[in-house]
Amino acid sequence: MGALAIDLWDEPARARVETLQWAMAQELLGVGTSVVIEWGTWQRAERDLIRETCRASGAPVELRFLDVPLDVLWERVRARNAMPGEITIDKEHLEAWAQNHFEAPTAEELALFDPPNHD
Repeated sequence: MGALAIDLWDEPARARVETLQWAMAQELLGVGTSVVIEWGTWQRAERDLIRETCRASGAPVELRFLDVPLDVLWERVRARNAMPGEITIDKEHLEAWAQNHFEAPTAEELALFDPPNHD
């Protein structure tokens, strides 16, 4: 979003970008190409929709989840904030996101995905 000069906090713009990315991903899956969804799929309902849609197209679906403590995430965000041109995220926003918006995948949910393909 930064490369497009879109404000990180502009939710309607973010939704339009993700809608376009999702449409393109589905087109690519339709012709047998692998895709990576790398926007924040913070809640299970979002991950379920992506998994079910991709499976309906016949594609295997992997979920790569790195369970990192909040203090480690904050150090990574803080380092990125220091880079020229990056949109900054403050610690309060990160903590609010973690507490109010993020649903970590459970073992039950992870079992719904295909194992990672290392080819």
